[in-house]
Amino acid sequence: MAQALAAYLHYLSIFILFALLTLEHRLFRLPLDLDRARDLARVDIAYGASAALVLASGVARLLWFAKGSTYYLHNLLFHAKAGLFLLVLLVSLLPTLTFLGWRRELRAGRLPEVSARRGRRVIAAIRLELLLLMLMPLLATLMARGLGIAP
Repeated sequence: MAQALAAYLHYLSIFILFALLTLEHRLFRLPLDLDRARDLARVDIAYGASAALVLASGVARLLWFAKGSTYYLHNLLFHAKAGLFLLVLLVSLLPTLTFLGWRRELRAGRLPEVSARRGRRVIAAIRLELLLLMLMPLLATLMARGLGIAP
């Protein structure tokens, strides 16, 4: 039962992560208005929390559930999947740091200034995150079928 709950929590957190990133993509368009800027900052915090939940539930499955750490740590696709997750984390820094930089302005009830160049970079980062996240189920599916085992 615990194994099923751990898997459920992991899958649910992945769905939430993807939904929040899709919402962030939808909300981020220039010119911004104050309400959307506030929503973006909140959604990004929730996105970060869901990423932490994906990571924590994934580590729990690695250590205590599913096929066990020996299987995963000797699977090249698992390492690719973990590397992809880390890459998404790194790419997400640009939008997150942008939204965190807005805190003072938003608290004061002012609209943060976003240059067109910064706006293009943030939207490109969000789109790259979405693309990279879409590759992860493919790696997981291949891994579940026994592919990627190191000789």
